[in-house]
Amino acid sequence: MGKTIIIAEAGVNHNGSLENALKLVDAAVDAGVDYIKFQTFKANKLVSATAIKADYQSKNTGDSSESQLEMLKKLELSEADHVKLLAYCARKNISFFSTAFDLESLGYLATLGLDLVKIPSGEITNLPYLKMAAGIFRKVILSTGMATMTEIADAMQVFLNEGIAPEDITILHCNTEYPTPMEDVNLKAMNAIGEHFKTSIGYSDHTLGIEVPIAAVSLGATIIEKHFTLDKSMPGPDHAASLDPLELKQMVKAIRNIEQALSGSGMKEPSFSEQKNIKIARKSIHIAKDLSAGHVLTADDLEMLRPGDGISPMAMDSVIGKGLNKHLPAGYKLTYSDLLL
Repeated sequence: MGKTIIIAEAGVNHNGSLENALKLVDAAVDAGVDYIKFQTFKANKLVSATAIKADYQSKNTGDSSESQLEMLKKLELSEADHVKLLAYCARKNISFFSTAFDLESLGYLATLGLDLVKIPSGEITNLPYLKMAAGIFRKVILSTGMATMTEIADAMQVFLNEGIAPEDITILHCNTEYPTPMEDVNLKAMNAIGEHFKTSIGYSDHTLGIEVPIAAVSLGATIIEKHFTLDKSMPGPDHAASLDPLELKQMVKAIRNIEQALSGSGMKEPSFSEQKNIKIARKSIHIAKDLSAGHVLTADDLEMLRPGDGISPMAMDSVIGKGLNKHLPAGYKLTYSDLLL
């Protein structure tokens, strides 16, 4: 299999601080991910003044009276912040990425030279957004939290109508609950999506821990996206359901190990590393008791012992009934030259 693209989702876990955002870049570099992704939005273009927070947002911010608008205003990154982050990522040799949540921000990301757009789950039914994204970018990652197959198909049709080829679209299975309960992951849906739409597939994970994204890679995910933070105890909507830097590093290592484990020929045959152990682990036919010359071998005269560099136990029937041409002591490893043929 090819290399899985791992996107470390910093999102809004910088809490509106450029200093924190730069530290998140450092943590992503240390973990060895391919992309670090932020979120680009103008709060007043994203939510109305009356929009309430999700339950998990109220719980994690500790303020149920605060509106979404008030919360998101504190989590914006300025255009100047974006420019600094882009330059810093270039110096650190990691790819900068961001998801736009409004039309103005979508256009702004295009000015930064990004050739790839990530459609967040909440925008999959936003036709003006989809049309604009399809008109600007040639490669698409489509996240599908909360979506039905019909809604995915409708979004896909927008991209296809704009001339984006299916091979330039990756659809991410996703569940938009933070954290996602294990019983709601429905990881089989990822493959169902790929089979139906004939695109590359991936998985955007909101479960606690690293097990599910690792499983997704074993099932064929080509992209993994996972939230991470500097500290899970920080105030903010997404920290509690994110990985800390050590967990992110562990996830990356596990995914790279899985890639190697899946990279074999698919033929069942002894691997290079285990060939040396064949003779050590397998057994050969040995003599179970002292036997005199001329004795005709029976099954009771034989025992199977390591090492496996003699006559294979699978050849036992070819030995039974043969006479011995010399005396053999108990524990002796039989050879064909010991037999009267």
